[in-house]
Amino acid sequence: MSDWRVPGFTSTGSKRPEALFGPEGAEGDAAPVPERATRAAGCRVWDASGREYVDYIMALGAVALGYGHPAVNRAACDAVADGVVGPLAPVLEEELAEALCDAIPWIESVRFLKSGAEAVAAAVRLGRVATGRDRVLGCGYHGWLDWCQGGAGEGVPAVIRALYGELPFNDVDRTRTAIRDAGDRLAVVVVEPIVVMEPTREWLETLRAETTRAGAVLVFDEIKTAFRVAVGGVAERAGIHPDLVVLGKALANGFPLAAVGGRADLMRGVARTWISSTLATEAVALAAARAALNVIVAEDVCGHLHRVGTRLLHGLHALQHRHPNLISGVGGVAEMCFLQFVDENVSRAVARGCAVRGLLFKRTAYNFVSLAHDEATVDQSLALLEEVLHGVGR
Repeated sequence: MSDWRVPGFTSTGSKRPEALFGPEGAEGDAAPVPERATRAAGCRVWDASGREYVDYIMALGAVALGYGHPAVNRAACDAVADGVVGPLAPVLEEELAEALCDAIPWIESVRFLKSGAEAVAAAVRLGRVATGRDRVLGCGYHGWLDWCQGGAGEGVPAVIRALYGELPFNDVDRTRTAIRDAGDRLAVVVVEPIVVMEPTREWLETLRAETTRAGAVLVFDEIKTAFRVAVGGVAERAGIHPDLVVLGKALANGFPLAAVGGRADLMRGVARTWISSTLATEAVALAAARAALNVIVAEDVCGHLHRVGTRLLHGLHALQHRHPNLISGVGGVAEMCFLQFVDENVSRAVARGCAVRGLLFKRTAYNFVSLAHDEATVDQSLALLEEVLHGVGR
């Protein structure tokens, strides 16, 4: 099928075939890779030709319960039957906000949006409102909007790019220096609290202490990590709380919903600016998130992800030990991990070899386990990875 109707092949850049499997045309391609899916259930996906795959991409981490979880689907279908969206704020909005604040007690109030990029931008806007400053330091990936495109990219005005600077992940001394150098110009520090590896406690404590000292707002971008490493993400696990947090992805188990929440005084800044979206309060995603949160808490989903993910992580380390000529390291944490390959050709060959054998395993950060993955599935996947690596290493 021609891709000319959707420039760049797909509207989600990280789902491009070349992003997942590397570019086409290299010698030794075994078979075409899957390009478009028709359905998904549990931890399995079916492509346009009807072929079945075990999946660890899990919608780029947006699904923690498995695709099509019945409780989430029932809640979403009920919301569809009730009309999806209306002229007034839905009861579900306040119910979900209450449930989130109960589940993550240091969040005092919350505002909903449709995407993670929107929600991080909203957090930065609220930080600028509270401080009256403009400068932002960021660490990790925070979306595609102008405010965080400091390095490059056409179409972003230079004056906007100049307001954003990169903060070094897990480097205490350089982080302290960067925050102090920004001084009274600094409005916000926003970080992904896991970038390839788990941070040290010292780095998180430095972020907390230095932003407080500077009078800046600390934001944790927990879009990938909340409802996965813990219900409240890294902030809960470390016991170090930012001023604002951004939630998304697994929040609604694949339905489009994100949120910014935190200190009530900062959240009241919405009255001094404009953060709004027509469909931020459509009921289907709100209902899905309410049901997903019930399952996550009641079934200790984060505990399951840690147990099954630890089995996967240990298996990846064993593969690295057996194939040091192909694998240079293992990145991530149990709940979200990946292999680091010696070069792009190897990563491409492994990703494509896995796909040919019915396994979708991302060649870069991250692969995600879900409630639908069990130990037997993980063991079968590791055996298949072993087979592929043997073939690539010949």
